[in-house]
Amino acid sequence: MTRRKKKKLNSLSTNMKIFKIVITVFAFSTFFSCNNKVENKTETARNQKIERATQFEPTWESLKKAKPAKWWSTGKFGIFIHWGPYSVAGYKDKNKGYAEAITNHMYKKPEAYANFMTKKFGATMPDFGYKDMVPLFTAKNWNPDAWAQLFKDAGATYVIPTAEHHDGFANWDSDLTEWNATKKGPMRDLVGDLGKSVREKGLKYGLSYHRERHPNRFTLDFKVYDKPFDLVAEEIKRMPESANLYGPFEYSDAFIADYVARWKEMETKYQPDFMWLDDSPIFYKDSLNPQVTKFKNAFKRMISDYLNTAQIWGKEVYFNNKGKHLNFPEGVGCREKDNLQMESIGAPYQNPATLGVSYAYMENEEINDLYKKPAELVRLLVDVVSKNGNLLLNIGPKADGTIPEGMKKRLLAMGSWLKINGEAIYGTTPWHIYGEFSGNIIEEDDVIYNKHSMRIHELEYRYTSKGKSIYITSFQNNNSILLKSFKNFKSKIANISILGSTKKVNWSLTKDGLSIKDSKTANFKYAKVYRIALQ
Repeated sequence: MTRRKKKKLNSLSTNMKIFKIVITVFAFSTFFSCNNKVENKTETARNQKIERATQFEPTWESLKKAKPAKWWSTGKFGIFIHWGPYSVAGYKDKNKGYAEAITNHMYKKPEAYANFMTKKFGATMPDFGYKDMVPLFTAKNWNPDAWAQLFKDAGATYVIPTAEHHDGFANWDSDLTEWNATKKGPMRDLVGDLGKSVREKGLKYGLSYHRERHPNRFTLDFKVYDKPFDLVAEEIKRMPESANLYGPFEYSDAFIADYVARWKEMETKYQPDFMWLDDSPIFYKDSLNPQVTKFKNAFKRMISDYLNTAQIWGKEVYFNNKGKHLNFPEGVGCREKDNLQMESIGAPYQNPATLGVSYAYMENEEINDLYKKPAELVRLLVDVVSKNGNLLLNIGPKADGTIPEGMKKRLLAMGSWLKINGEAIYGTTPWHIYGEFSGNIIEEDDVIYNKHSMRIHELEYRYTSKGKSIYITSFQNNNSILLKSFKNFKSKIANISILGSTKKVNWSLTKDGLSIKDSKTANFKYAKVYRIALQ
């Protein structure tokens, strides 16, 4: 290496160190300043005799006491949104997997992206890298009111957009980073504008925060202290400002402080109803490292502060616990992981499922209409709810802010079904068993099967309940069924009807179960719901 190159790298290193020091001082001061404001507000609340249900401490034992918000428990169906500079590409190698993963994969396997990058952008890394996608993330056709209306028409009760993904680009009006949507790309507050529109429609509004993986997003592996890919380092050398997007590359005290400060800034500006946190592989990849311990402790403080501050707002809020290896001990927040399909009734959970496979916009899925068909989505919703879960259905808009027509059609189809059958979803609880099935797993001609598909049998039913009603959702259009789960059923049935239909239902309790017969022309679109009214 020449002296000149060494001098440049040393200069870059010095600049990064100065940046970290500034961030540390500012982030810690912001965090503690916010804490002081919380304490002052808390004192005011006490003086005004506002009752506080629980004062949460930064311990797992205390955080286990946080109960699901009533709106979340009854709402059952939310919309998840992955939208950021990665939406510009709309691609991952061979059109497989998650398109948002391009931020790492394009540097990990640059040879696999050379043709794509050259064809789409006219150059490849380091001449054109991820930082150069940011100006192309314009949101020029975005209408947050139209989005909010679509989500309401879909039957969703809450919305959770991506505030920041692993890439380090903030979709809100941030004072902590120049790499945010009000200063680059869209030049508007995506988080704030959508929140206003969503809440005007009467929906709850949460925020997802994925920065826990950022130090390793532009590196080869999950390490506490790492260095960037060579191509990323070259881009930083050419454009030093991009160090603040791509870095830092370590779980330093400065990063941890900045991580907490960014959430606190969002919390203060937008008062989110739900704190959605992605899984943090560093927790189990290097669990004994002192910096990892510091990071975990920061989560405890951040979550407890959020729960306590929400009580000052007078809001019921909740948060998740994500990962195949859960971030936090069991019972802290609602369990969640990609495509979480449970096999039994358990504690409240959330399934962040996708319309296709990718979370972010994948052009190939749009062109070839590779999204799940409406019947699949309805069955997925019913299945999740029958097992005590919520469905958080993800969409991936385009970089210009438009939602692909195929996605819109699916959402509106779910909304049309819920207008008729929502009684069996909203405000329900699981019955004593989630359902029953018989026969072989079937293959449907119009279904594109992948790792995110929910497979069903020749006969498949799900159960939910509310008050003196039990709801039976049939996934097939059969007008003569026998439900063995009702064998030895002791409660008295007043009548059985089909939601959205006036057709007569004949039924009888036999030694083998509940026999139901109705007209095959009775309401069946995607799935049919029988309502058992108990005396």
